Amino acid sequence: MQQDLIARAEAWLAEDPDGDTRRELRELLDAGDTDALAERFSGTLQFGTAGLRGELGAGPMRMNRSVVIRAAAGLAAYLKSTGQGGGLVVIGYDARHKSADFARDTAAVMTGAGLRAAVLPRPLPTPVLAFAIRHLGAVAGVEVTASHNPPRDNGYKVYLGDGSQIVPPMDGEIAAEIDAVGPLDSVPRPDDGWEILGDEVPAAYLERTDAVLSAGSPRTARVVHTALHGVGTRTLNAAFARAGFPAPVPVAEQAEPDPDFPTVAFPNPEEPGAMDLAFATARRAAPDIVIANDPDADRCAVAVPDADAESGWRMLRGDEVGALLAAHLVNKGATGVFAESIVSSSLLGRIAEAAGVGYEETLTGFKWIARVEGLRYGYEEALGYCVDPDGVRDKDGITAALLVAELASELKEAGRGLADLLDDLALAHGLHATDQLSARVKDLSLITRAMDRLRDHPPTALAGLTVTSTEDLSAGASGLPPTDGLRYHLDGAYKARVIVRPSGTEPKLKCYLEAVIPVATAADLPAARTIATELLTTLKRDLSEAAGI
Repeated sequence: MQQDLIARAEAWLAEDPDGDTRRELRELLDAGDTDALAERFSGTLQFGTAGLRGELGAGPMRMNRSVVIRAAAGLAAYLKSTGQGGGLVVIGYDARHKSADFARDTAAVMTGAGLRAAVLPRPLPTPVLAFAIRHLGAVAGVEVTASHNPPRDNGYKVYLGDGSQIVPPMDGEIAAEIDAVGPLDSVPRPDDGWEILGDEVPAAYLERTDAVLSAGSPRTARVVHTALHGVGTRTLNAAFARAGFPAPVPVAEQAEPDPDFPTVAFPNPEEPGAMDLAFATARRAAPDIVIANDPDADRCAVAVPDADAESGWRMLRGDEVGALLAAHLVNKGATGVFAESIVSSSLLGRIAEAAGVGYEETLTGFKWIARVEGLRYGYEEALGYCVDPDGVRDKDGITAALLVAELASELKEAGRGLADLLDDLALAHGLHATDQLSARVKDLSLITRAMDRLRDHPPTALAGLTVTSTEDLSAGASGLPPTDGLRYHLDGAYKARVIVRPSGTEPKLKCYLEAVIPVATAADLPAARTIATELLTTLKRDLSEAAGI
């Protein structure tokens, strides 16, 4: 067994084009570190609906140039097999370690396969790539990014010509082509022949951002902004300047791209501590709101002043921002379909119904939301918002930030804030409070074990509420394609909903909780919030026990 492992590592080493990973692998072989070798050669990174994502390093279970070249060759073969062999593939990348190398390798492989390739001019937000696909009439796009993952990770996200991410069965068909790729030296990789795009595409994207705002709307909101060491600062500042907003106050320590993300444990605004520097900047600058983008700027987080919070600021949940943007779009006269994933708050459906606009629920991920026919607005609780689907059929943290700033400006002119509008929505539709239970694991079998336990012993009650229905989403439910997940509806003194699913991008089991508390008057809001907090806390405790996590 050990000899087979060493032979596979030596064979990989012989064709590895990257000096860094060759050195890493050589050191492991020389040291006889079979445990580390087994980690890297125990299988292959699986190409799925999120493309590829994983830790950087040598071997087929890591993100590296060899893995990327094979992925690009498989994508090229798929495009040729579907009659798109002469088409354009546009490639974007963020500022993570190896991102530029992976983008260049992809361009070389596409060119060698007879496709045309164009690479964005520098590290740019993922929504610029999603825009560029449709803008340039490309047959596919690739974004090299690991979004908000830890610094040691990178990833490879694939879009097709409609500008939306791949979904089944396309992911499986591309994966099969990747598996069929032979030795790396059989993949043509010329040294040139592709195009490096200029600033015309980012400029066209910025021109498009104006479309989300209403002509003549107030633009007075003052914003503190953090890019969390990612690529969002330059594009967001340019968009705000074009729109006529005050220049955002940067969180200086996090404004420039840095692949090591030195000031945060996880470069995700949802993670504890990630917003500490932003709040410190806000205490000095006294803005109306704080806005954060994740490292590839496709997500948008928002915080509001809160005198009761230790920092003086409160992070809004993604569901709260999703409802605020929906209410703002309704007020602007938006028509079409409002869509969200099944793990997001049911409040969007209430808002859509009251406004007489269409509403649709999809599986998790913008790869599904973006495909809703007639989509006008889509959001997901994980800080993702699609506010201009004709321009970007994906989540876009730049245009979402503009729309939040417009809403904050309108409310400011009326002497109100975002929190006041949330109160209005609670009075109109009931308080929809959401929370999440998330378990990060090193051993993925623990996630499988938890899902099996819930299927074998389904809970009949949680937090004193009766489970009135249980849906195994792996069998398909409510007209949705099958996915690994469980959904519970609960009733009793209050209504609640729980969804449990493995994360598609991280080694996590994620549980999404919602409690709905009726509210008769504004005076009832504080008590309703207390009830919701206690109910969600108990739901987390009971669900954790039921799942064994």
